[in-house]
Amino acid sequence: MKTKEAFHKLIDEIKDEEVLKGYFQLIRQLNINQTGSLWNTLNQEEKEELLLSYDESLNPDNLISHNQVKQQHIKWLEK
Repeated sequence: MKTKEAFHKLIDEIKDEEVLKGYFQLIRQLNINQTGSLWNTLNQEEKEELLLSYDESLNPDNLISHNQVKQQHIKWLEK
């Protein structure tokens, strides 16, 4: 069985509509990310800002620890 056929068979076997919607959104987002569609929706200023942010993230001095982030957002994490 080819991948596409197996995928269709798996979809047909899923009875829970909410699970199916979740899988659909996941696959859709992965496809968008893979094709570069998100990047293509950005204007030049947004692209430059994103690239600058990425470059800055490579310097450990610009990063904060996971624990610091958790402490800053503790009120949302405890809900």
